[in-house]
Amino acid sequence: MSKKPRQILIVDDHPIMRMGLAQLVGLDSNFEVCGEAGSANEAIEKIEEIGDVDMALVDISLPDRSGLELVKDLKVMKPELSCLVISSHDENVYAERILKAGGKGYIMKDQAPDKLIEAIKVVTNGGIFLSPEMTAKMMQIIAGGGGNEASRGISGLSDREFEVFRKLGEGKSSREIAGELGISIRTVDTHRTHIKDKMGLRDSSELTFEAIRWVEAQS
Repeated sequence: MSKKPRQILIVDDHPIMRMGLAQLVGLDSNFEVCGEAGSANEAIEKIEEIGDVDMALVDISLPDRSGLELVKDLKVMKPELSCLVISSHDENVYAERILKAGGKGYIMKDQAPDKLIEAIKVVTNGGIFLSPEMTAKMMQIIAGGGGNEASRGISGLSDREFEVFRKLGEGKSSREIAGELGISIRTVDTHRTHIKDKMGLRDSSELTFEAIRWVEAQS
């Protein structure tokens, strides 16, 4: 009797990317794409509808909220579900946050196709997948060698502060950020103040400049 393929849900807001990922995953008989979603809310609906999902392959940039927030939600909603994040955003910025949120791996979109299959195999078998460079960095942090770096700059921001910082870099106003994150404008402004203080920036103009520069560097 043959073993049932592991069920994979693909979450990405670009239809062409979803199609490419589905074709790639389908090349390995150990895996089967059980569904696709273009947003975080749709992903949750699909998982509730399908039920038997082993792993979610999640993009960071989703239209309704970030993949980071989705990973947190799925950890609470379905603890046995593994999440592997695939993204074009810098692994050095996101990977540690994803692991803390309950994710099981992070892979960049520019990696070779066989690396993605390797990552899926590692995660569906209960392991954690990161690049060798990121694994070394995480080991250094665990050993106590990365404490100073983690406490300053972008790495020292909370997940919510980081989301506000990213949206500032996308040119969003406090009102727009409040609407997208479902929080008050006053709360957004409080986050802006905390970000400015943590990053050692002098004023709002310098904060906006740094945020824009960071977002441009990620593209």
